[in-house]
Amino acid sequence: MLAGKLPPNVLAKLLARLPADPRVLLGPAIGRDAAAIDLGGGRVLIAKTDPVTFATDQIGRYVVHVNANDIACLGAQPSWFLATVLLPESAAPELAEEIFEQIRSACAELGIFPVGGHTEITIGLDRPIISGAMLGETTTEALVRPEGAQPGDHVILTKGIAIEGTALLAREAPGALRAAGVPDATIAAAARLLIEPGISVVREARAACRATRVHGLHDPTEGGLATALRELAEASGLQARIRPADVPVLPETQAICAALRLDPLGLLASGALLIAVAPDDCDTVREAVANEQSSAVCIGDLASGTPGDIINSWSQQPLPHFERDELARWFAAQQRAQS
Repeated sequence: MLAGKLPPNVLAKLLARLPADPRVLLGPAIGRDAAAIDLGGGRVLIAKTDPVTFATDQIGRYVVHVNANDIACLGAQPSWFLATVLLPESAAPELAEEIFEQIRSACAELGIFPVGGHTEITIGLDRPIISGAMLGETTTEALVRPEGAQPGDHVILTKGIAIEGTALLAREAPGALRAAGVPDATIAAAARLLIEPGISVVREARAACRATRVHGLHDPTEGGLATALRELAEASGLQARIRPADVPVLPETQAICAALRLDPLGLLASGALLIAVAPDDCDTVREAVANEQSSAVCIGDLASGTPGDIINSWSQQPLPHFERDELARWFAAQQRAQS
């Protein structure tokens, strides 16, 4: 199998074998990023786990934010974090200290408490790998269900696409970018995207939920915006009609994708948030996001049609479909070229 997510047909077979629990309001499913468990009395526990395998620089920051984002996308406040930190045999004690400080500081930014985990030196690794587990809490009334989007909903996108992929390439492969003709100033600016505007969407998600009744939230991650739109639409049995010209792409992302021949629509995209709301609530949500010193634009809408179809609303042509993330494809090509 290729590097990246497990093929959907393989994953579907595995998930079909799992037992059901009536207390689980949202259980495992393709495209579903977190679980919701009924605690009784209107309280709902949200649980999430996700690894970081591409990044090495600032890996502790990555793992906190990608897990916290998925908690927030169910309408919950991320509160408690556990990390399994696997270090290579070549690791110095200073690496463990750096990673722990990254986790501590990222949690502090979001008001999250690190509550446990596991750390070990692992045979066979050439770089650190971290798997995080995040817990949060919400109520049955405030829970945002992945299948909650409705026909006619507007689709709002915050910040811009491929922030994470752009920052990761700048931090992990600056030499390759220079060789492809990307100026040092652009590489430095791209690396800073990890911090500003950053890969967290927690503030934007919480602001949207406070402002109105949100029908759907989804953060584009592996597979980029195109995959996230497909997942958002498919979960609710709808078609997404998108205006690609309205999708914000930062100049650093444009430069790096052009140099490496990557499509930003399929590039790792933590930092962006998709919000599905009734048309009358679109401006309210955009204003709420702006009050968090972030940005938001309407890029299209959802309509009845073939579930999961993503079309250009102007040309009526389908948007590209990515079997795996552009980042994974590029790294695999680099490895083949070096072998």
